[in-house]
Amino acid sequence: MRQRAYHGLMQIGMVGLGRMGANMTRRLIRGGHACVAFDVNPGAAADLAKDGASAATSVEDFVAKLAAPRAIWLMVPAAVVDDTIAALIVHLQPGDMLIDGGNSHYVDDIRRAEALRGKGIHYVDAGTSGGVWGLDRGYCLMVGGETPVVRHLEPIFRTLAPPDGYLHCGPSGAGHFVKMVHNGIEYGLMAAYAEGLNILHHANVGAGEHVKDAETTPLRHPEHYRYDFDLGAIAEVWRHGSVISSWLLDLTARALADDPKLEKFGGRVADSGEGRWTLSAAIDEGVPAHVLSAALYERFSSRGQSAFADQLLSAMRFQFGGHTEKP
Repeated sequence: MRQRAYHGLMQIGMVGLGRMGANMTRRLIRGGHACVAFDVNPGAAADLAKDGASAATSVEDFVAKLAAPRAIWLMVPAAVVDDTIAALIVHLQPGDMLIDGGNSHYVDDIRRAEALRGKGIHYVDAGTSGGVWGLDRGYCLMVGGETPVVRHLEPIFRTLAPPDGYLHCGPSGAGHFVKMVHNGIEYGLMAAYAEGLNILHHANVGAGEHVKDAETTPLRHPEHYRYDFDLGAIAEVWRHGSVISSWLLDLTARALADDPKLEKFGGRVADSGEGRWTLSAAIDEGVPAHVLSAALYERFSSRGQSAFADQLLSAMRFQFGGHTEKP
């Protein structure tokens, strides 16, 4: 495939200038690439123009500013990828390339690649991890698509990723499949840190007063639970030489240092789909995923989705034993 860029530099269009899309554009500009930026919020593209991007005011203007064969990176929510492609496709021509860097379901990638192939448009799925820190740290990229197309786009991938942070995982859908499992693992890691630190948080339970009645399991050895731990200090010491040290632990320690009681957070944890899709794949493959399942269900519970089940438990206890709820 003809390399349009000179000295490894390319022109790239970025659609979707949210937390990640904007910083990815900035990182590409820092790397010397020419970037055309577009977002449904015109102010987002105007802000990036201050950093050296060419701001587009419409889809037509965006496509017109890109030279063929066009390379267009979509950094939009999974729910609007198809609509975004539909708006772009009428202005594209054979040989152009679309890269979906969001968190699309890999099954959708397979469908899109096949549909676009008939129009001569190349489709690449690029699972992207790095969050708000990627501008300086770089983005881990898990890429799926045709080998010649992926090779053509390598200057973009290598600029976005840190050293050894980019992998061509296989054909269409492979990149988002790997990213899907990556996020499923992320759920499990987060849950493990949260549960462990919660045990430490409650390690002073022995110092409190305990009701003694038929409804309450007694704490037989309160003297064993009289520790008032500094969770921020524990998270910090674990960062140094521990087998559970990680960047995620670094961020946990930072959060506890900024807000030791986590008073800024209500505890409602969202899930954007990847955990569910990971479990669906595990079921199709017939492989167990106990930890990832529990981590996903805990997110549901955090949003109040277990409230009715909890009420039923209480109701059943009342029915068979006359047990009343404690205030």
